[in-house]
Amino acid sequence: MTAPVRRNNRRLLVGALAAAGAATMLACGPDTFEISIETPIQPKLDVSAFQRVLIAGFVAGGSEDLDTNQETVRLLRSQLRNKSSLKVIDADVMPLMDIAQDQNKTANAAEGVGNTEAPASISPASGAGAGTTPAASQVLPLPQRIKDEKDLERYERLFANVAYWKMIGEEYQDPLIVTGTVLFTPRTTSGMVQRDQEVYDQFGRRSVRPVRTYMERKGFVLRPKFVFIDGRTGATMFSESYREEILYNAQQNTPALSSYFELMDRLVPNFLSTLSSQKIKGTRVLLK
Repeated sequence: MTAPVRRNNRRLLVGALAAAGAATMLACGPDTFEISIETPIQPKLDVSAFQRVLIAGFVAGGSEDLDTNQETVRLLRSQLRNKSSLKVIDADVMPLMDIAQDQNKTANAAEGVGNTEAPASISPASGAGAGTTPAASQVLPLPQRIKDEKDLERYERLFANVAYWKMIGEEYQDPLIVTGTVLFTPRTTSGMVQRDQEVYDQFGRRSVRPVRTYMERKGFVLRPKFVFIDGRTGATMFSESYREEILYNAQQNTPALSSYFELMDRLVPNFLSTLSSQKIKGTRVLLK
């Protein structure tokens, strides 16, 4: 008769201990604390061979409310001075659109001279010269104003001009050259948007629930392409494109310059991570 009694006593003891443990946990609560951590990210580009960097300028287009070329050069130079070991070269911002158009005219003039000196005995319908005319061999003119990405694409050959960039590199003592394109365009859209709405019940208790409403919004799209050129050779080392968008309520009047800097704030860490190791800061939650 004693065995059942002992088993029952054990069960009661185990149950009491479990209840006491649960009560202790409920009394103390799940204490937590946050710790800060930093995760290092290795640079995408090896720039150990350079001591200087030249933010030359950008082929810019889109909104006419600000000079995107000037603003981008100023911002990147400022960031590199604070967060890079490379010495930033102070120089005039290069008007790359004008430079590209001058190079385009020179190329067309050279093509015209070459076609003038071609043998007159070769007719358009004979041999290798079939279908070749001076107009067809000339480089297409560049748009005077850049409205979209198609206009920008016609300026891309500027960055492939190795001789030109090597000449720039020699002028500034063989630095790393940063250039590229920046397209900053206004955008308007409309459609169903999900947003949080506050509601209160009959007892005054507040809750938040998602609702879908039709809304007209306007804002800007930023599409930069950063091109990194070796000033010693004039060759492109690396290039990378980005796209960021920001939209506001249609009734909100946000200046273009403010939106530009807000979008660039998202992109600058990616730009810096190309040239130097960066640390991403974050937090982790631990239980005591």
